[in-house]
Amino acid sequence: MSNKLIIGNKFPKFNLEASNDKYITDQSFQKKTTIVFIYPKNNTGGCTRECVDFSNLEKKFRAANTEIFGLSKDTVMSHKKFIERNDLKITLISDPDLELIPALGAWVKKSMYGKEYMGAERTTLLLDSDNIITHIWRKVKVNGHAAEVLKTCQTSFNKDNT
Repeated sequence: MSNKLIIGNKFPKFNLEASNDKYITDQSFQKKTTIVFIYPKNNTGGCTRECVDFSNLEKKFRAANTEIFGLSKDTVMSHKKFIERNDLKITLISDPDLELIPALGAWVKKSMYGKEYMGAERTTLLLDSDNIITHIWRKVKVNGHAAEVLKTCQTSFNKDNT
């Protein structure tokens, strides 16, 4: 079973609740460049660093006409507490019933201490204003990732904005 998306595909349709008490849909992403980064779990070391890094660059992403959304299996309540605890400036989408994460090819078999389990693979997708996937980062390493994505947004979509 391969749900892996490829560059040039349209982002799948969805309707999920987010930390801002609104339902976010694929239509919410139109008219702007959008980042959707999938991370395994709130309040873990790497995931916290990744969310903080994207949040710290939120103004620069906004200046590049780019909106950022984090996506995990965590509940909306967990997202709200996580945002408050870490003073995040980004919206987090909740997918507790795994409606979107598997459709993005990011629900994968993992292994830790010899035990296999299913979990979210750290993945980032960059969408153009028509919801077409222009860039995909799989098996993301957190250090420097948000800055790399920002640079891609600035160079890929803002070449004529000088």
